[in-house]
Amino acid sequence: MITLKSTREINGMQAAGDILAGLFHALADYIKPGITTWDIDHFSYQYIIDHDATPGELNFEGYKYSTCVSVNDMICHGCPSKDILIKQGDLIKVDTVIDYHGYLSDACHAFVAGEASAEVQKLMDVTLKSLYLGIDQAVVGNRIGDIGHAIQAYAEDELGYGVVRDYVGHGIGPTMHEDPDVPHYGRAGHGTRLKAGMTITIEPMINVGDWGCSDPADDGWTIRTIDGSLSCQYEHTLVVTDNGPKILTSFDHELDAKYLWQATD
Repeated sequence: MITLKSTREINGMQAAGDILAGLFHALADYIKPGITTWDIDHFSYQYIIDHDATPGELNFEGYKYSTCVSVNDMICHGCPSKDILIKQGDLIKVDTVIDYHGYLSDACHAFVAGEASAEVQKLMDVTLKSLYLGIDQAVVGNRIGDIGHAIQAYAEDELGYGVVRDYVGHGIGPTMHEDPDVPHYGRAGHGTRLKAGMTITIEPMINVGDWGCSDPADDGWTIRTIDGSLSCQYEHTLVVTDNGPKILTSFDHELDAKYLWQATD
């Protein structure tokens, strides 16, 4: 079961989240056509180490990299490679976990190399809005199903995008994954009831086409859309509080003004 976190633990997770957000700001300047996904991973590893933290994904269940870098139709778990060259207009999702002195935070951010096409920009906008619709449901007394229902009702039922079923959010704490899972689809009013002090990730993966996923690639990890359509992901780690959901991995403090954690929450 997901553990209820103390203020000290939440502060530690936010410290990890601040490093993660800083990495994403740095990557926004670094990612451009002509680099490889291996370059992105190497840059990220060095940034994390330079900030007195360690990459939580490195060696997790045998994974060999510090980040997952998923390009275009890759849904998630993209293994960095010197053979994957970033091209103009590519949609790149960087997902990683920061371990800061034993405190974990997990997030994913989407980037575009150069200029975004109209299709890519709309997919990014829909995915980001889906994330925040889910976050708004992460309040004391609601259930896990309320989060997924809000995301699915908007992205899939209203707009016709595919909401991935096979990969979901989760509780997070002293270990990278705690129960329960946090799906991005489902029925309102069902699932684990949310309590103050729970820390979870919400990480919708939204496809332009069908919601289905491929089997893992030959590398054992990379997952793609089954129809070759584009996929996007955004993710935050957050804590459920009596004052509403508070984001611990905020990339944009202006956008997230009402969601920022304070030790008094």
